[in-house]
Amino acid sequence: MSLRHACLTTVALFALPPALPAQHRGVPPPPSGQLIDIGGQKLHLLCQGSGGPAVVLESGVGDFASVWALVQPGVARRTKVCSYDRAGYAWSQPGRRPRTYAQIALELHTALSRAGVAPPYVLVGQSYGGLLVRGFAAAYPRDVAGLVLVDAAHEDQRIMLSGRPTRIRDWAQGRLVPAPAIALDRGVLDSLRTAHAAAGTDTVLEAPLDRLPADAQRAWRRAMNQPLFAAARAAEMDWSPEELARMHAERARNRRTLGSLPLLVVEHTPDPADPLDAERHAQQQDLVRLSTRGWLLTARKSGHNIHLEEPALVVKSIGSMLDSVRVTRPAAVTGPSK
Repeated sequence: MSLRHACLTTVALFALPPALPAQHRGVPPPPSGQLIDIGGQKLHLLCQGSGGPAVVLESGVGDFASVWALVQPGVARRTKVCSYDRAGYAWSQPGRRPRTYAQIALELHTALSRAGVAPPYVLVGQSYGGLLVRGFAAAYPRDVAGLVLVDAAHEDQRIMLSGRPTRIRDWAQGRLVPAPAIALDRGVLDSLRTAHAAAGTDTVLEAPLDRLPADAQRAWRRAMNQPLFAAARAAEMDWSPEELARMHAERARNRRTLGSLPLLVVEHTPDPADPLDAERHAQQQDLVRLSTRGWLLTARKSGHNIHLEEPALVVKSIGSMLDSVRVTRPAAVTGPSK
């Protein structure tokens, strides 16, 4: 995830900044990938390359598939790689609420299956996406060959709220978790049936989104102003405290929730000016211990958005994981965790 778009690690998971101002109104361009019908609901899936295991890219909250435009082509030179827009994002239709990790995993798993993208998968999750790929691995362990967590969120993460560090999971209310099911959220569609998409084609994206290719920036600007987007993002953030509390409780019972699944954690270099960055560094090290086969790599030239600021490093990290799972043993990037 990036910038003011509800940055999970610096500002607030639950902040809902206003959409980018509209400069034009009109119909969005055709999707760059396929619209996959997963059972009355369509998800936008963009796959490139060929081979296996397939790599699946999971974005941060408020980010679209196009955020991977600097990474996906490099990975596609080695294997099939897919990015996608979660329900309600960009071209994807809204899905059933609440937006539990199991619900999101079911939708993605179904889309991959119907698109003919066979498991096993190497899952890559950035920020909030790191939580989602862990949820996918929990739901479909036999279909996951390895995980790459790119500056991923941690279940004990704190944010600054009104000048005070606040743990996100402390907002959990103990709500009951329904079983996941594919269902088009017609309530959201009905509430927005008279809304108009605002293209915003002249809006300048702030750094580091301005590093994206021109076509990816155009897609991003239009997607940011689609009427479904704010509701979809809010639904994800609304349920996150419940999931983080659940994951915390699970880790209290079992520190190795990923067992021996190959795992690579890529973190940014801690910023001494950020009072919570040292804590986040320790949490990244803790994420390594999710698996007995976990490794840590530190990006030296970027902040939270490593996939935008050091995309070559992310491509290399994914390549290392592919090498690992293809020989059925983890390849050390910086050496095994202690």
